[in-house]
Amino acid sequence: MHPSKRALLIAACGFAAGALPLAAAAQTSSWPTKPIRLIVGFPGGSTPDIAARTIAEPLAKALGQPVVVDNKPGASGNIAADQVAKATDDHTLGIVINGNLTSSKMLYPKLPYDPGKDFTYLSLIATAPLVLVAQSSLPTGAAFFDAARKGGDKWSYGSVGVGSVGHLGMELLKSRVPGLKAEHVPYQGNPQVMTDLIGNQIQMALIPPGVALPQVKAGKVKAVGLTSGRSTLAPDVPALADAGVRDFNLEVWTALVGPASLSKTAQDRITKELATIMKSPEVRQKLFEQGWQAVGTSPDGMRTRVKEEAAIMSKIISTNGIKLQ
Repeated sequence: MHPSKRALLIAACGFAAGALPLAAAAQTSSWPTKPIRLIVGFPGGSTPDIAARTIAEPLAKALGQPVVVDNKPGASGNIAADQVAKATDDHTLGIVINGNLTSSKMLYPKLPYDPGKDFTYLSLIATAPLVLVAQSSLPTGAAFFDAARKGGDKWSYGSVGVGSVGHLGMELLKSRVPGLKAEHVPYQGNPQVMTDLIGNQIQMALIPPGVALPQVKAGKVKAVGLTSGRSTLAPDVPALADAGVRDFNLEVWTALVGPASLSKTAQDRITKELATIMKSPEVRQKLFEQGWQAVGTSPDGMRTRVKEEAAIMSKIISTNGIKLQ
């Protein structure tokens, strides 16, 4: 063989041999390489589940892999959150709510995960104010709080349980409204809260718009105000600030997280695709119809929100000595 041809053959073989590792490396570094498991700590049909399923389909399309929603209800979402925190397959994500990241650590002395260290924060998905609802016979606006002060501890409010956002939110409201002393009555769910509110067993409650507004429109309860500013989710309901409540802002929200071990490649890909998805008119409309305001944030934006709310909730929990076993 001519020396020049031999040299070309050797060079070609060397290029091919070197190309294989490069191709393999490219394949290895691509993400995702298998279906994504999206764990939700609440049952099907719950608001976190709805948020998860709303983003699952467009996220699957963007990533080129199925996104499988896996409901693992229990312990106010903490069982599922723990599974996400301990996942090591680089393909497990989770939908969490406020409490999992802002108050659970203080409420549960034996919480098996650390909200500040065991997760990769990816983005807030959606937010919603709560509606302060009251018995239909009661006044609204500032007159409501005048009546509530006079009622003292003979008045009561309902929530979906000790440590829930409805419970902590009401205790926060009591700290902002001098003389408000209504006692807490825990229930298993918001439907039960609404039943007793309509039946005049309790005087008030903080309820998500999707649950509260149909009863407000039916005239069975009254809407005193929203826990944030005015919202397109409830355009006819004033803000609590309009009734004289100052320095009070509270929302419920859902967020997307991964375990702390989630690879940088996965983090970057998810946040990039999610930023586009959360701007989609179709996604925003679906969330709106279910009582959510689509948001979407950077990981840093989410971390700031969690830090600020955790400080507020921590003060409420410690001041009132609230604990769960």
